[in-house]
Amino acid sequence: MKSKVILAQTLYVPDVLETLAQLPNDEVFTPPKLANAMLDLLPEEVWSNPEFRWLDPATKSGVFLREIAKRLMVGLAGWEPNARLRRSHILTTMLHGAAITKISGDIARRSLYQTKDATGAGITDEFLLDLIVAMDTPDGNVAFVPTEHSIVKGRCLTCRAPESLIRDRREHFAYSFIHGTYPTEEMRNMKFDVIVGNPPYQIGMDDGEGNRTANITPLYNMFVEKAMALDPRYLLMITPSRWFAGGHSLSDYRDRMISDRRLRVLVDNPKIYDCFPGAKIRGGVSYFLWDREWSGDCAFSTRIDGVTISTASRDLRDGAGVLIRDNFAAGIVEKISNGPMGKGSLADVVSSSDPFGQSIKTNFKGAKNERFEGAIPLVFINKIGYIRRDQLERNHNWVDQWKVLIPKASSGDTAQDEKGRIIDVVLGEPLAVAPGSASTQSYLVAGRFDTRAETENYAHYLATKFVRFLVLQRKISQDLTPTRFRFVPNLDMAQRWSDEALYDRFSLNEDEIAYIETSIKPRSMNLSLDSPIPATHLPGGRKFRHAATPDALENDDE
Repeated sequence: MKSKVILAQTLYVPDVLETLAQLPNDEVFTPPKLANAMLDLLPEEVWSNPEFRWLDPATKSGVFLREIAKRLMVGLAGWEPNARLRRSHILTTMLHGAAITKISGDIARRSLYQTKDATGAGITDEFLLDLIVAMDTPDGNVAFVPTEHSIVKGRCLTCRAPESLIRDRREHFAYSFIHGTYPTEEMRNMKFDVIVGNPPYQIGMDDGEGNRTANITPLYNMFVEKAMALDPRYLLMITPSRWFAGGHSLSDYRDRMISDRRLRVLVDNPKIYDCFPGAKIRGGVSYFLWDREWSGDCAFSTRIDGVTISTASRDLRDGAGVLIRDNFAAGIVEKISNGPMGKGSLADVVSSSDPFGQSIKTNFKGAKNERFEGAIPLVFINKIGYIRRDQLERNHNWVDQWKVLIPKASSGDTAQDEKGRIIDVVLGEPLAVAPGSASTQSYLVAGRFDTRAETENYAHYLATKFVRFLVLQRKISQDLTPTRFRFVPNLDMAQRWSDEALYDRFSLNEDEIAYIETSIKPRSMNLSLDSPIPATHLPGGRKFRHAATPDALENDDE
């Protein structure tokens, strides 16, 4: 009789939390590989200290708590050789989580305790019974604490959530950690040594028409600041990187983070979808290690496709109010800032986002379709309207000056090379016009001059790769503000500046020049110096729309 040979096959069993992290969802679930990359930043001694208490203040899938438990099971083996007793100590004493929703709590407890009822009630499987550590309550140490918003004048005082969002949705986004209901009263004397997590990033604010994306309020900064206030030994969190140089209402947060010398390690992940395959987070994400006992420079790393490609020890305060996310670029900026800057910075030249007044919006309704006596042209993003001069709220004298306009918004989805460097035009097309017109908030007035020659030279200057590279170091989203130009020298526009002349003026070496040249795409200009109306906006021009055309006011980002 022929013997039967059975071939053993190794089957790949996917991690359910890895699968969950790839699903499109309002909640950004953390993949296990990313969670472990973050945990690798912690010093080795944390895994062998049985006295430490750990907290995830924004528990979703429970991945952080699960991976921490795995490491503690190994690290505490010498302290407690009995695996069951060791597991019991870890789960009942060391690990805690605040679930962001009731469902998240159920998922997290299944990940950590193997059952959503932490008491183990109803479990009959002998294998599971051997694994489960029975807790005193069904929630164990991973609880969802129902919390209410404090609504005043239609907004939550704590997180600025709109009342309409709370009313219309079953989940009303009142996260217990930032609203002060977690830690609970019973936990008031509990000290957390390590706080780890991936907090909710933002909450939408209704524009009155159900458009949740009209205004966005970040939440992650609230979680970070609340965690710091608990004064843990270590804090480890992942958040969007937009705070480096921008973000709605993040100025104070950015200042605190950059000046905090306890920020020991910061790992930037600039590629979209790199960390979270199912979530489009413009500007990428970053995670950091805050060490209460550290006081010094920060180890800033760039991580692409899971591989660290650059690390430098940096004083984050050197970025003039922003965090430069490119280590090599930071060196170039420092050299230029210490060079012959002329009359200072273009940040003092470029206008605010509403150069002619807050009412002259991108969709300004007060313009006429046809020219009338005494009218001045108003430049929209893709049409011309006509208004009275007294309709402008301010800067009336700018109408009679030569001007260079620049689009307020450019692409927010920028291409990147294999090293994660952004390859882009950075700025929209500079638009040089003769005196006699104003513009809506679709444009910033980038510069004003007394002569045609200076205006033309300035448009050429803004189109150089040199200028746009410096703007890029402060620009992390599509929005353009005067502060984005802080690194750009305000030079004499009596001469025509080329990239070659600028490289020579600031003594850039071959490597620095090559870095700029390969980072920035060529940029065209719109020189319309014979008219106050751009040629592109006149009949036959590529941006011409009749004022009555329905799509005439739609955005047309460069």
